[in-house]
Amino acid sequence: MNIAVILAGGTGSRMHADRPKQFLPLEDGTVIEKTIAAFEAAPAIDEIAVVVHPDWMDHMRAIAQRHSWRKVAKLVEGGDERYMSSLNAIAAYLDYPDDTNLLIHDGARPWVSQAIIARVAEALRDHEAVGVGIPATDTVWEVRQEIDPHLSTIITRIPLRSSMWLAQTPQAFRLPLIRDAYQHALQDPSFRATDDCGVVRRYLPGTKIHVVPGEEQNRKITFPSDLA
Repeated sequence: MNIAVILAGGTGSRMHADRPKQFLPLEDGTVIEKTIAAFEAAPAIDEIAVVVHPDWMDHMRAIAQRHSWRKVAKLVEGGDERYMSSLNAIAAYLDYPDDTNLLIHDGARPWVSQAIIARVAEALRDHEAVGVGIPATDTVWEVRQEIDPHLSTIITRIPLRSSMWLAQTPQAFRLPLIRDAYQHALQDPSFRATDDCGVVRRYLPGTKIHVVPGEEQNRKITFPSDLA
């Protein structure tokens, strides 16, 4: 069983808008409606859960009621951080069979294609963790900010560009694997994460995370210019 978990719990502060970015207008609806519609139309997806900030739960519920989405089965309350929203979604499926797969997707990536969703679902047949990404076309710098009068930023490392990929979503996992990764993470008092593959990589380091090709159009809306 493949369950799409759409993370729409952010407040979108960098958009400087009157509402979270996932509820901003896009094409003939809103960002979140377009995102949900992509997974609703995907043959490999059996169920959809939408993780929403508590302040916007009623708004999301009203949107869901306007549509005839048959796969949207759960609205889950989000947390203050992204990883908390992922954790709440995992908790909502703890009683599901071990062969359940969670495809965790950013609600602000409305242009995810049917081809990407199909590639991830296909990869889950042979792999217990699957990421989506595209090769970096620019050189990537690792930097550090110096604590000096000018707060200067300096380059500390330049990784080989040919080995650098830019992460996208959905990131998909067998339910027992992502559950165990977060259980280990919660024992770490310094735990913070912005990426579910990163949680698996750090806390279950023996797990191989298979990567399938993403697409440039599968970008995340972060700034006002992204909507243009």
